[in-house]
Amino acid sequence: MVETANPERTPPALPAPPPPIPLALSRGPTWTPAEQLQQLQYCIHSNPSWAQAVLLAFQHYIVMLGTTVLIASTLVPSMGGDNGDKARVIQSLLFMSGVNTLLQTLIGTRLPTVMGPSAAFTLPVLSIINDYSGTTFASEQERFLHNMRTIQGSLIVSAFVNIVLGYSQAWGNLTRLFSPIIIVPVVCVVGLGLFARGFPLLGNCVEIGLPMLILLVVGQQYLKRIHPKTDFIVERFALLFCIAIVWAFAAILTVAGAYNNVPEKTKVSCRIDRSYLMSSAPWIKIPYPFQWGTPIFRASHVFGMMGAALVSSAESTGTFFAAARLAGATAPPAHVLSRSIGLQGIGMLIEGFFGSIVGTTASVENVGLLGLTHIGSRRVVQISTAFMIFFSIFGKFGAFFASIPLPIFAAIYCVLLGIVAAVGISFIQFANNNSMRNIYVLGLSLFLGISIPQYFVLNTTPDGQGPVRTNGGWFNDILNTIFSSPPTVAIIVGTLVDNTLEARDTAVDRGLPWWKPFQHRGGDDRNEEFYSYPLRISEYIPTRFM
Repeated sequence: MVETANPERTPPALPAPPPPIPLALSRGPTWTPAEQLQQLQYCIHSNPSWAQAVLLAFQHYIVMLGTTVLIASTLVPSMGGDNGDKARVIQSLLFMSGVNTLLQTLIGTRLPTVMGPSAAFTLPVLSIINDYSGTTFASEQERFLHNMRTIQGSLIVSAFVNIVLGYSQAWGNLTRLFSPIIIVPVVCVVGLGLFARGFPLLGNCVEIGLPMLILLVVGQQYLKRIHPKTDFIVERFALLFCIAIVWAFAAILTVAGAYNNVPEKTKVSCRIDRSYLMSSAPWIKIPYPFQWGTPIFRASHVFGMMGAALVSSAESTGTFFAAARLAGATAPPAHVLSRSIGLQGIGMLIEGFFGSIVGTTASVENVGLLGLTHIGSRRVVQISTAFMIFFSIFGKFGAFFASIPLPIFAAIYCVLLGIVAAVGISFIQFANNNSMRNIYVLGLSLFLGISIPQYFVLNTTPDGQGPVRTNGGWFNDILNTIFSSPPTVAIIVGTLVDNTLEARDTAVDRGLPWWKPFQHRGGDDRNEEFYSYPLRISEYIPTRFM
């Protein structure tokens, strides 16, 4: 037989298949990552008119007032203080918030962040109160003063934790280990970790808190579309209008006797006359150093307060990243974060001298207000310090606004804290969110950042005894304070896992090419634009402190 075919001949080449159409393009447009938000009406450098700036600054004062009153109302009665003491403590907190905010916006981060009292110091303060519970005092007033003097001494010493961490550049070196994968859970839990200040606090008086929440959402987001000329007014000042309306509603219910026959807890939450601040606040009082007496230094209390100082640094760091995004600035460089934490320590030192009840941290709710109003102007926040200092000196006027029921503030926090949490999610655009490795790190950091603090909070007694209970009280205070803070836990877990799990091989997926330029002074031209010192101050400050 004769072969009629050549077995060596190759088959004809088939036409190449067309390239696959990207799924996103087949269904609609895609959005490229944006380092700066484009929908801000005023960013960090631009300023609204002076009239609008003053009203916006007053809004910042009102928003930070809620946390100030909440902390003072929680701690002062446990210390043996009366309503007059509570009023004076609120004045001191407001005064120091104004001073520290002005310092941070001038020579700190330069971001539009309000520095308010930090709840991270609650556990160490409760530990101090608990240690003196078995001591006999001549009066409750003497017990209050003794507690305040001990808190003063602890704040003075613990302030050096932040000073050393900041000005030694140690904190900046830590943040160089961050990536967008770490920033996402840290900023998210800065907002989500304060969920107890939201609806749980609102639920103490639903008939006031719920109308405030609904009115704020509907009025600020939907009613602004009714008329173009009123658009910017409603968007920027709806918060003030809603507070005035619901506060008046609460006053009507109080005068009408709606809360005459209810439990005392309901009266405190709903009535406008249960703070007793108007009657007890002095007309004029200027906070001054050592106003409560000579500080008392005890090592066991100092160590617990040091843990709170470390936690406040972690909380402020997450808040600074959110503020930079909502102010139209780039991510804060490492040296800026270092100097801000160092300055926060100096502020804490001053608070110890002036007798503040807790240290300060960057206010999360005020950063949320930047997103709510679409105005990230630094000048607005600087003007707000004038309100803080003015109302801290003229007590009767400050007490009037401090009598706003806390459920109204809780309704506001439901919106503002949610905005901050969502800003944290937006950082994922700079990393590969389709990477299973990144998803694992994100999920673990985010979940443990909420779950571990919740375990510590649920197992903490009203007198501040946490789940860590060894023979060393100072050791208990440090661990209970650190692991009760969602941002601190998220930083610990995220930094450890992200930098040890296939870190070198996944640098691009982690978003490091985007992240690295912002970590160096000259890495991005905009760093100096946003974060340089005003005027020519930089010529007189050593480089290591900048």
